[in-house]
Amino acid sequence: MIQINKILQRFAICFVMVICAGTMVNAQTTPPVWWFGASGAANFNFYTGTTQRLDNSLIVPTPFHKGTGVQPYVSIFAEYRPGPTWGFMFNVGYDGLGAKFDNVEAPCNCEATLNSDLSYVSVEPSVRLGFKTSGLYFFAGPSLAFNVNKNFAYTQVNQQNTNSDFSAVNSTIFSGQVGAGFDIPLSAANSLSKVNLSPFVSYHPYFGQDPRSIESLSVTTVRVGIAIKFGKGHKASVPDAPMANIPPPAAAADVAFSVRGPISAPAVRQVSETLPMLNTVFFDEGATTIPPRYVLLTNEQASAFKEDQLQNEQSASGTGRSAGQLNVYHNVLNILGDRMRENPGAVISLDGSSAKGPQDGKELAGSVKQYLVNVFGIDGSRITVKGSFKANPSSEHIGGTKDLVLLRSEDRRVDIESASPELLVEVGGGMMKPVHIITTMENPLDFQVVFSVDSAKGQVKSWSVDATNDQGALQHFGPFTGGRQGVPAADILGSSPSGNYKIALHAEMNNGATVNKESTVYLVRPAPTITKGFRYSIVFDFDKAKSIAEYDKFLTTVVAPLITDGATVTIHGHTDVIGGEAYNQTLSDDRAKQTQKILEHAIAGSGRDNVKFEAVGFGANADHSPFENNLPEERFYNRTVIIDILTVK
Repeated sequence: MIQINKILQRFAICFVMVICAGTMVNAQTTPPVWWFGASGAANFNFYTGTTQRLDNSLIVPTPFHKGTGVQPYVSIFAEYRPGPTWGFMFNVGYDGLGAKFDNVEAPCNCEATLNSDLSYVSVEPSVRLGFKTSGLYFFAGPSLAFNVNKNFAYTQVNQQNTNSDFSAVNSTIFSGQVGAGFDIPLSAANSLSKVNLSPFVSYHPYFGQDPRSIESLSVTTVRVGIAIKFGKGHKASVPDAPMANIPPPAAAADVAFSVRGPISAPAVRQVSETLPMLNTVFFDEGATTIPPRYVLLTNEQASAFKEDQLQNEQSASGTGRSAGQLNVYHNVLNILGDRMRENPGAVISLDGSSAKGPQDGKELAGSVKQYLVNVFGIDGSRITVKGSFKANPSSEHIGGTKDLVLLRSEDRRVDIESASPELLVEVGGGMMKPVHIITTMENPLDFQVVFSVDSAKGQVKSWSVDATNDQGALQHFGPFTGGRQGVPAADILGSSPSGNYKIALHAEMNNGATVNKESTVYLVRPAPTITKGFRYSIVFDFDKAKSIAEYDKFLTTVVAPLITDGATVTIHGHTDVIGGEAYNQTLSDDRAKQTQKILEHAIAGSGRDNVKFEAVGFGANADHSPFENNLPEERFYNRTVIIDILTVK
């Protein structure tokens, strides 16, 4: 790593020096459309995953997980730039993806090393995005690589040194790449023969870069290098001398501008929500202490804690979920302690899972037990602990190669198991007994000020508005590019109950002209209309839709009786961000539609025929996801179907 850091530092210094020199040259000719050249770079390779079977006759006693290396990359390329902004690049090169795996201790307490010499011929077409006034450019595209060398060298004191070829090497790998560069002119400004020097850096993620068809080895590459480019320019045309009488520029087209106040009072829905409680505590990598995001109480606080204290969490999120609901889950250990304290006959088992081994997993479970014993005073004989290599069910599946970092972080956890119904319930799988909370949701779309802009032949490039109240306080909104934009009236009113506002439009036209117009709007904050409803959620294991059938009894006996005649039932399916967009969309659709079928069947023949159902899947759409996807528990809660029942007033 020290050698890699020195190379990066030297490249950064050279990059800055060359840019400083190149920025002093100004173009005076028409730039070439076609460029040709060659490049040289260093590939900084970072391997993750696992490899243990090196070839058909050698399975080493200790698997290798992480490797790093610096290998050469050389290429020839062509660039097509029909304009200063968009263009295309095509690289064909030798791609060194070798690395060294070391610091692995074999069972003999001796060090084992593995050096790989994987190399490829890569073909990389890219889309190029440049700028009119700068040499900076960005590029992105696919990468197709053909294997030309698969040699490895393995050493270990108690085994014979082996130099051979990896078995089961993929002949081709398909992935992607994204990067940036800077074109620095080296030729004279008036020369037709153009020469550019271009330092560049690119990133090649591990997606698709799986060198072998077995095990889970994958490589991420950061490429740092420099390219030399040659092109043939043309003399810039010299404009004719200006005429004596030049007509003034055409007047800007007029802009129609209107402001419409809110058409309805804000709708507020008070929801009685049954929130599923994950029977899992997730631990950070490398730590055996309970993460600080979980709510940890003192002895005094624990003695006064009651689960009922969490039932009044509020949420103003458009999706109905927020940090408030996540805070309920982050009290999972306090809820568990309170329930065990109230039910002295209940016992639990804590199963800690860790890729480092059962002992490390047992330490995770021990941390949870210690908290329950020391803080809530639970008798330690009621809590058993054990450790495992992998969680059950596990997020990481055998043979899987994608999103391993996210999936493995979900398997570093402690699962709470119990046969006591006061603690856990069977609702499609062992989960903690749900928590009932009251959630208040306000839909800002019901209470908006709508600005509309129209112009002759669509000549508005962008526009913005300023809202000024009677006291002269100004708020700015924009810029916008569409013809219609809504802004929540609450954002304009702030803490004021009402007010007159002067609305000033500032529109920039495509011909460079500007148009300013004014209007007024009166806003008053009315009392919101309040409706009541019920919400239930069901949570799935990773990548599973089939477990909908496991919720049949729960949906039929618990949820369906709440659906009254004339009610509206909204069913939204969601997934986490792991996996492809199309696959996640299909998975969420299936979950929502299967849920609707079960509920429709449950109320069939009951006289409740005037029920409206809406079932839709949102996949991993960030605008609709119940939670973020940064934490394991957020991804778990995003694998869900949310059922909203709105009854008739």
